[in-house]
Amino acid sequence: MTTPTSSIQLRTEDGVAILTLDRPEVRNAVDDAMRGELMAALERVNRDDSVRALVLTGAGKAFCAGGDIRAMQQRMQAPAGEIAYNGWARQQRTHHALGALHDLPKPTIAAVNGASTGLGTDLAMACDFVIASEPHASFAWNYVLRGLIPDGGGMYFLPRRVGLARAKALIFTGRTVRANEAIELGIADRLSTPEALLADATGWARELGAGSRTAVALAKGILNQSFELQAEQVFGLGSQAQAICYTSNEHRASVEAFLAKSAAKEGAR
Repeated sequence: MTTPTSSIQLRTEDGVAILTLDRPEVRNAVDDAMRGELMAALERVNRDDSVRALVLTGAGKAFCAGGDIRAMQQRMQAPAGEIAYNGWARQQRTHHALGALHDLPKPTIAAVNGASTGLGTDLAMACDFVIASEPHASFAWNYVLRGLIPDGGGMYFLPRRVGLARAKALIFTGRTVRANEAIELGIADRLSTPEALLADATGWARELGAGSRTAVALAKGILNQSFELQAEQVFGLGSQAQAICYTSNEHRASVEAFLAKSAAKEGAR
């Protein structure tokens, strides 16, 4: 599966989809066109049963510079009576794209190859895991420097990774976090070198996606809600999910393989 577009590249390698933000001339800043293409690419990955996991990365030296400043300029030039609605509509598109990434029923890894700022950091946090290129990767929730608040899910994702007080400090100051500190804070999960980043990310993704597709999807859906739910609710959702797993081809094949192996051992005695 290869999809050449103006701002998104999507290809697969041995069951892993590699989605590349491809506007290197503007450090992969997100504009309206990229939002739409990102949504379309994620939908393709979701529907493709041959894809077991996703790696998200950026072309060139940056991961993602956040929202396109030119779009911000256009927004401010709109008639006063249209600014709020236009902003709300753009926010809806952004939230749909981030939600599709966060809720994708397959393991996702952000391979952060360079600077990620603003919406770029939120894209990385929407993934299940983050691997950062050392020394090039960096993370900054610099919305405050533009007089804005994190609008790509950063106020939801970041506290769950680093804790509330640290999230507030990073958002209030907009300071830049380098790769090694990102590991210490819990922003990133693994480090890699620039040369090995993509190979390490795809290898990790392949490992994460090797298990039961049904079980991974159901477990991820519950885990994504677990901080907001009470224990009995998680147990209830788990019971329903397990009932589905009991009927899956993966579960049946696993049990039959185990029993066949046990019978072969008994026969050899």
